[in-house]
Amino acid sequence: MVCFATYQPDVASVEFSKPMSLRYQINLRIFISSLCILLLGSSIAVWQARDAVNKEVDSSINLAVQLITFGFSQASQTPFNETDWLPKFNSLNQTRHLSIQLKEPSGQIISFVHKNQQTNNDEKPPQWFINLVAVHYPKVEHQITSFNGEQITLIIQANPLDEITEVWQESVAFFSSLFLLTLFTFLAVNLAFNKALKSIAVIVDALKVIETGQYSPKLPDFSIQEYDSIAKAINHMTVELNATQQENRALTQHSLEIQEDERQRLSQELHDELGQSLTAIKVMAVTAAHAKADIKQTTDSIINICDHLMTVVRSMMHQLHPLVLTELGLKATMEDLLNHWSIRNPELKLSITCPDEVDDMEQKITIQLFRVVQECLTNIVRHAQAKQAAISLEIEHQAKTGRTLRLQVTDDGQGCAIDKIKTGFGLLGMRERINSLGGELAIQTRPHQGMSIIATIPLP
Repeated sequence: MVCFATYQPDVASVEFSKPMSLRYQINLRIFISSLCILLLGSSIAVWQARDAVNKEVDSSINLAVQLITFGFSQASQTPFNETDWLPKFNSLNQTRHLSIQLKEPSGQIISFVHKNQQTNNDEKPPQWFINLVAVHYPKVEHQITSFNGEQITLIIQANPLDEITEVWQESVAFFSSLFLLTLFTFLAVNLAFNKALKSIAVIVDALKVIETGQYSPKLPDFSIQEYDSIAKAINHMTVELNATQQENRALTQHSLEIQEDERQRLSQELHDELGQSLTAIKVMAVTAAHAKADIKQTTDSIINICDHLMTVVRSMMHQLHPLVLTELGLKATMEDLLNHWSIRNPELKLSITCPDEVDDMEQKITIQLFRVVQECLTNIVRHAQAKQAAISLEIEHQAKTGRTLRLQVTDDGQGCAIDKIKTGFGLLGMRERINSLGGELAIQTRPHQGMSIIATIPLP
């Protein structure tokens, strides 16, 4: 025996991703944008600080070398006197970013340190910033001959710590300003979106109410133009939905009333015509059985009553459903319908144009078309006061949309203005029948120029 194991996923292990809120997405994007701005600003600031420190230090070194060269050129005829030059070196050491030393032939180093070059540890920038900004500056050495003929080496070394400190302080001020600006932008955007999110919440609540089928509540006016446009569109939609709902309720109620009236009329006709005729046939049969009356007269009466019953039953069956529609097709049914209306209304000239291929359509389409034409003829006879009416049925073939059935019913009656057409139950019923087939119904009319009802239905 072979057993098949069916895999059933663990419901607890299935995670449904919940969509992020708009506020969260906005804050996340602001944070990412601010972080990118800070990183880009940091890179630019470090690059500019490195360039500025380099330029400043190079300028100081070049200045010191030029001063020393100038001083030696002035004293080229005089041997180097250490007593005269030490104060001058000490004065030269006041130049920022430089560390100046004298190296005697014995190897002893004489340093000149100025108090302004001593940086407080509290003000000293972090080491990582110093490593990013500082570059390697080579020592500059210059040989000097002293008064007693000894060679003394003048050593100039760049010391950019004070410049890096100034750049660090400027960078801190810059990033503090950038942080405050980002924080201000974050708060401003959130304050602006708070109002927008409240408007969205109001619209969502209104849509939830509309979803339950309540179309009477209206959205208020909003101060934001986009939300106000959305609110007006939703209010217009609810008005149309409410009107459509009322029309559907009225149409449903009217259909129920027609159904009850039809049942009552059928019941009355069955009682008056069929019941009385059957009673008369029974009485005549009983009379003939007793042979108390003329058999020929009795049978003639029975035949006449049966003919009358057949006429009544045919009429009732035609009203309920025309059998010729099922047996002979739509074209023959239309011709029979027009013949029936022409006999009842000889003053109205009726014509029909219908191709044979309409008989190949589905039953649900043919019955709805028959009822629409039937309703159109009823309206023409009752209201149009027309002398002529034409019915046209054609099937159009198009490359993009395929086959389309086009029905047009035109009369030369009194017509009316298009905005004064009363949306009666007849028009509503026709429109619902065409819409149920996926088609559209259009009405064209002018005063004293008749009316045209055009229906287009897509065919499979």
